[in-house]
Amino acid sequence: MATGRTHRPATRSRGIPEATVARLPLYLRALTALSERSVPTVSSEELAAAAGVNSAKLRKDFSYLGSYGTRGVGYDVEYLVYQISRELGLTQDWPVVIVGIGNLGAALANYGGFASRGFRVAALIDADPAMAGKPVAGIPVRHTDELEKIIEDNGVSIGVIATPAGAAQQVCDRLVTAGVTSILNFAPTVLTVPDGVDVRKVDLSIELQILAFHEQRKAGEETAAGDGAVPAKRSSADGQGPDGDVPAVMPA
Repeated sequence: MATGRTHRPATRSRGIPEATVARLPLYLRALTALSERSVPTVSSEELAAAAGVNSAKLRKDFSYLGSYGTRGVGYDVEYLVYQISRELGLTQDWPVVIVGIGNLGAALANYGGFASRGFRVAALIDADPAMAGKPVAGIPVRHTDELEKIIEDNGVSIGVIATPAGAAQQVCDRLVTAGVTSILNFAPTVLTVPDGVDVRKVDLSIELQILAFHEQRKAGEETAAGDGAVPAKRSSADGQGPDGDVPAVMPA
């Protein structure tokens, strides 16, 4: 079985924009739901609505994949599932290690969506000796002393950090030194990595703060409307990315 060490996704070499790459999982999720309902084809408008983007942006994104729908018929659902899965590197096995098995790490270990999306949790790792050997989601937790050996034995290239902020950089350094080249960081801190290592940061508190900002703005608009003032139009730049999308994952 192929592992994450044998292949890197082709997106960069083919010049697919990062914004498009970020939307491919949204399209895949919507297409998978259609496939499970045995829907054979879908129009760009229907798929765009299901993915939460506009249809023009969807057609532009698909043009980078060399995929064009048939006028009056739409897109072939199964073919697009395969095409996007291949582009994202999901047609092979990606072993993943999760470091930090506290409440968040345990929740991630119990998430059932990894396996169905091409990711295999190869190991759960924690610094607490009392955790060693305890099963979480059916997988025995291993001590951080074994981290390098685990990565080598399983050919791991993707690591998930769910440790407290103070331990995250040290864990990151060890992962990188051991050969991990992609990291998903849940720790509330910014990681420093060398060139060639990709980091995606998920900070739930930041996402909640962004929502709080919009709630406060909406409350202000309602107050202004009650006073007879005309609410200001929201700019496309209000808390949004360059394509008008609020990013679900904040880059490190």
